[in-house]
Amino acid sequence: MIDGADTTLARKALLPAGLNDLLPQDAEHEAKVVGRLMKEFHKNGYERVKPPLIEFEEALLSGSGAALAHQTFRLMDPVSQRMMGLRADMTLQVARIAATRLHKAARPLRLSYAGQVLRVKGTQLRPERQFGQVGVELIGSLRPEADAELVLLAANALAAVGAAGVSVDLTLPTLVPIVCQALGVVGEDGKDLRAALDRRDAAAVKDLAGPHAPLMLRIMEAAGPAPAAVERLAAIDLPPEAEPERRRLTAVVKLLTDAAPALALTIDPVEQRGFEFQTGLSFTVFAKGVRGELGRGGRYRTGGDPGQGEPAVGFTLYTDTVLRAIPGPEAPRRILLPHGTPRDAAAALQADGWQTVAALEPVAEPLVEARRLGCGHVFQDGRAVAV
Repeated sequence: MIDGADTTLARKALLPAGLNDLLPQDAEHEAKVVGRLMKEFHKNGYERVKPPLIEFEEALLSGSGAALAHQTFRLMDPVSQRMMGLRADMTLQVARIAATRLHKAARPLRLSYAGQVLRVKGTQLRPERQFGQVGVELIGSLRPEADAELVLLAANALAAVGAAGVSVDLTLPTLVPIVCQALGVVGEDGKDLRAALDRRDAAAVKDLAGPHAPLMLRIMEAAGPAPAAVERLAAIDLPPEAEPERRRLTAVVKLLTDAAPALALTIDPVEQRGFEFQTGLSFTVFAKGVRGELGRGGRYRTGGDPGQGEPAVGFTLYTDTVLRAIPGPEAPRRILLPHGTPRDAAAALQADGWQTVAALEPVAEPLVEARRLGCGHVFQDGRAVAV
C-alpha cells in the first residue's frame, strides 16, 4: 500500500501526455548527437542562430506560420499584455531572422539552428509533443544546386552520427495544385481531388477528376525509385504551367545521382501532407527499420505568403527519431577518485577520456563506494583499478 507521501510524490512526477524526462545517459547522448550534427553543418558553411522559444503571436503565426496555428500553445504576456505563442517549428523563425536582422548579409545566406519545439498534439508516428529540431536554411538562391546541397547535407550529417539505411523521398507538393488550376479543377472539387491523390485513392481520383482522370492517375503512378520515376513523369503531357516543377525535379535528381549514386532516392509527385508552407520541391528523410521520418525539408519563401520574400530551401531533422536510427549511448569510463586525490591527477585522467567522480570524504572501502556510485574503476596508487 502506498502511503500519502508516496502518492503526492507520484503525482508530482506525472508528466502530461507527450512530454518526457531524459535521464543522464540519454540526455548526454542527445546533446552529443546534436553537437555532431551542428558540426557537420558548420563544416559546410552554415552559421548558427538562436531564435527565442516564444514570440508575439502575430509574428509567429503570420504568413506560412498560419499552417501551424492549431499546433501552437498561446499565452498572455504579462508585460506587454499581448498574446504570445510557443514555437511549434523553428524554420519560419530562422526565415524571419534572415529577412530582418540579417537582411543586409550576403546571399546566399546559410544558417543553422538547434532547439526544442512544443506542439498542442502529437501524431500517430510521433506522439511526442516536445522534441528537438536540428536544421539548416539556405536563403536567396533558386538554383537546383541549392536543393541538391541540402539533400546531400542531410544524408551526410545523418551518416556522420551513425544512421544507416538512409533514404530520401522527393516530392512536388505544388505540382498537383498547379495542374488542377491549369485544368480548371478548382474550389472544393480541386481540394477533394488533391486529397484523393494525396491518399492515393485511385477510385476517388477517377470520380473527382472526370475527363482529366487518366492524366491525374498517370501523375499519381509516376512514383517510385529515381531516376525511373523521373522518366515516367517526363513522359506525361503536363500543362505548360507545371513544366518548371518537373524541370527542377529532373535537374535535382541528376545532381544527386551524380554526386551520391549510392543514396536511395524515391519520387512521389502527389504527396502534400506535411508540406503546407512549401512552395516547390520538397523531401522527407527516412532510415530503414525506423518508425517515422528522420526529417523533412523543401522550398519556401521567407515572406510566408506566395510571391513574398526571398526564395529559400531548408530541412529539419527531428532528434527523437534520429536517436532511434543510430547506436545508443556508450557507457562512460567512470572512475572514483578517493578523497584527497590531487587535482592534477584528475585533470590527467579527464584528458585521457575518463569521467572522474571525486569522493567528498574518506571511505573505508573505496571499491564498494565506486560500485555504489556507478564507477567501473577506482584510482589507486596512481592507476585505474577495476572494481
